[in-house]
Amino acid sequence: MYNRPRIIPVLLIDDRDMVKTVRFKDPTYLGDPINAVKIFNRKEVDELSILDISATKRGREPDFAELKDIASEAFMPLSYGGGITRIEQVRELLAIGYEKVVINSALVRDPSLVEHAAEMFGAQSIVASIDAKLVKGGYHCVICGGQETIGLSPVDLAKKAEALGVGEILINSVDNDGGMKGYDIGLVKGVSSAVSIPVTACGGAGGIHDLGRVLREGGAHAAAGGSMFVYYGRLKAVLITAPGEEELIQAGIYEADC
Repeated sequence: MYNRPRIIPVLLIDDRDMVKTVRFKDPTYLGDPINAVKIFNRKEVDELSILDISATKRGREPDFAELKDIASEAFMPLSYGGGITRIEQVRELLAIGYEKVVINSALVRDPSLVEHAAEMFGAQSIVASIDAKLVKGGYHCVICGGQETIGLSPVDLAKKAEALGVGEILINSVDNDGGMKGYDIGLVKGVSSAVSIPVTACGGAGGIHDLGRVLREGGAHAAAGGSMFVYYGRLKAVLITAPGEEELIQAGIYEADC
């Protein structure tokens, strides 16, 4: 495990609302994403990922006006994904304050876009997002918000993304999304051991113990999550939060002298 792994809250947006899904379905309204960003500022999170879950499904480009407002309030590194189909959109996102651009469907539909973006803006700016689910005992990749299954395994797609020049892989378990019962360690480990670039795990985090486990056992470079950063308690009351420095040190996720 890395001495200082990144812990990354993921905010899902849908028509300018912050939402949370379960298994990529049934989005629940949680409030204004900018309010959440302000709280994460105070929590001093390592990084924040903004994913628009409806842009690709509806064939629209990123909502640059909203994204610019979010970036203006954020004091941490930002990444964004959703509706990216053109190099000009990547350029605009980086210009308005997003350090990384997350590409999912276009990784399959237009790999030349990914390759061109990595060449033009640098590998560190491009994240390949891979959504995977179990189908008849094997992992299959899905795109377009989980609506379309493709004929590639997560490992094969991760290797393809690395060859295209991306600087990072975001691997997300559709089956574990919103469940708060832990990451799919086997899925994460399979991808992290197949590539040499950093891998961020997502899907299933329910508490700080899950973060530690996916970093130690899954070989992830970073742990991302949604529900554990926006819900509290068995009844899932909405509460924007994140573990603090001391909690992460006590859990063995951060080194005390970092």
